[in-house]
Amino acid sequence: MSALARAGTLALLAAVAAGCGGTSAPASSAAAPTSSSPAVKPAGSAAASGAASAKPASSASASAKPAGSAAAPADWQQTVEAAKKEGTVAVFGPDGNDMRDVLTQPFEREFPGIKVEFVGDPGPGIPPRINAERGAGKFLWDVIVTGTSTGLTALVPAKVLDPLEPALILPDVKDPNTWRGGAMEFLDPNKSLLVMTPFQRGTLFINPKLAKAEDFKSYRDLLDAKWKGKIVLDDPRKSGPGQATFTFFYLHPELGPNFIKQLGQQQMTVIKDFSQEVDMVGQGRMPVLLGGADFIVVARSRQGVPIEVVDPRGIKEGSDVSPANGSVGIVNNRPHPNAAKVYLNWLLSKEEQTAFAKVNGYVSARLDVPTDHVPAWRVPQPGAIKSYDANAIAVREKVLAAAEEALGKS
Repeated sequence: MSALARAGTLALLAAVAAGCGGTSAPASSAAAPTSSSPAVKPAGSAAASGAASAKPASSASASAKPAGSAAAPADWQQTVEAAKKEGTVAVFGPDGNDMRDVLTQPFEREFPGIKVEFVGDPGPGIPPRINAERGAGKFLWDVIVTGTSTGLTALVPAKVLDPLEPALILPDVKDPNTWRGGAMEFLDPNKSLLVMTPFQRGTLFINPKLAKAEDFKSYRDLLDAKWKGKIVLDDPRKSGPGQATFTFFYLHPELGPNFIKQLGQQQMTVIKDFSQEVDMVGQGRMPVLLGGADFIVVARSRQGVPIEVVDPRGIKEGSDVSPANGSVGIVNNRPHPNAAKVYLNWLLSKEEQTAFAKVNGYVSARLDVPTDHVPAWRVPQPGAIKSYDANAIAVREKVLAAAEEALGKS
């Protein structure tokens, strides 16, 4: 089995949902993988290349740049002109209609003459597909937008991605002061996987008729005898927000594996279905949910269901940060190298980061992108534990072992 195949299996079976999208979801329900065009031909195929070269010259300025970007340098104009000759950029992205639309339509409007061939995938399907294509000598993809688990456990180890910095052109994109923490957040030594959307996760939820947010100043308050047998837990032994929450507990210096073991004595009701977990609390059958899907809680709360997020800013240990499906890389040996550069710089522009964040309920890593579309607790807190980076990936097996010791094998 190749490195990509092995890593793809690991990403599918053991991915922390924060990296594969399980801890947050697009604003609309997911749809089957689709393309921005009715009939998508593999990028780089003869038909695609012929169609690209036959396209009429666009009336738009060759120096077009993403709206809101600083003045474009000369090499940007040259790159856009070369990209229009290529005519296509092939993008792997998250599934769902909203994801597809926000990652295709604005680009094609801004850069007429460059078509986005888009295929949606939640993440685990990307590595085996690329593995099979490359085994057949086909290099069909330019850009991948996916979760960090897919990137770190499969794409980076298999050397599918190129370093990103040489592809960055626009001054505001390259400026470190544009980004949270004063720098772009790369997840690997080669700087080939970039985090675009770090946001704080909700990890603890209550029915306000049965419990109070003030009851939980620390996660250790969950160990109080009054909560014994009254906590619903998303199963941390599978990929999902429960596993991300247990990763956070494991990595937190004031919690750790001993806290996970103590939680196991609380006779929690362990569930594998995100909606069922939320409904149990919303319907008043249980007062507390731990490690649930915060996006479902927020949606139910807006519908008037009595369930709410315990603001992590009011909990001593806080919560972890996740980018969900918000990481990006460019593929090596890509068929449309100039179009890939244009797409990457556009994707990281203020305008597109604003659209991408709003559609998905994410928070952009760009400091100039508004956050008024999300609750205040979503904005990442400095120093928050990351349940998606290489450190979190490295302890995954230990987290699973701690969960099994506390709860038994699933």
